[in-house]
Amino acid sequence: MKSAANQATPDEAVQFYRDGMKLLREHDVPFLVGGAFAMALYTGIVRQTKDFDLFIPALDIDRVLEIFARNGYRTERTHPHWLAKVFRGDHLIDFIYRAGNGLCDVEDSWFARAHTAEVVGVTAQVCAPEEIIWMKAYIMERERFDGADVAHLLLHCAKTIDWAHLLNRFGPDWRLLLSHLVLFGFIYPSERQRIPGTIMEKLISRLRSEADTAETGRICRGTLLSRAQYLHDVREAGFHDARSEERCRITEAELEAWTALRPRE
Repeated sequence: MKSAANQATPDEAVQFYRDGMKLLREHDVPFLVGGAFAMALYTGIVRQTKDFDLFIPALDIDRVLEIFARNGYRTERTHPHWLAKVFRGDHLIDFIYRAGNGLCDVEDSWFARAHTAEVVGVTAQVCAPEEIIWMKAYIMERERFDGADVAHLLLHCAKTIDWAHLLNRFGPDWRLLLSHLVLFGFIYPSERQRIPGTIMEKLISRLRSEADTAETGRICRGTLLSRAQYLHDVREAGFHDARSEERCRITEAELEAWTALRPRE
């Protein structure tokens, strides 16, 4: 059994995280540990964190908030399409059930592929590297870019990654995966061979085959990467917002509320 790297976490926060996981188990709610604890497990990079990320299926979020509220915790449906929070004093647990762009739903396959590790003294399932890479690959905000996390996961986990599964995760967004793989080769030129040549050849072949073609309709997929930096394109320049596609689980009202949180220019 693996053990997550020791986190510089206050004792009262650690106890809160343990109690939270215990409460979920008592009510048979499946969960996966993610965030800084998962990154520490897979990369050895330890960083201070003020919260604890747990991934759960979207269908369970209402029940989870009810359970914690009934047990005296303060709860908050922070962003209804992807994130809720539970508080004990100054400490909090983030409950994540998809990405902020409406993609990457947490579902059964996440649990089937999870790793087992000891986290804050509790044996728990941890998100697999493939799912973490998939979700983090889309985070390219002006104030936050998770590309370094993707690069570190590739550096440490490339030999054990299920590449067919990872490629399937990205689906029509395979160019995004390719961009991170190319960036990896720039960041770590001596480690390029860690990325299987067959994967690079497959993606580059796709790129070549589409070199002289363009999709019908003007769509901006930049909004899948940043809620703020491509607003001009969809509001002024006539591009269709990719978050309006059926595959994105986000309503118009949720989209407006999420976009309104963008940092000031």
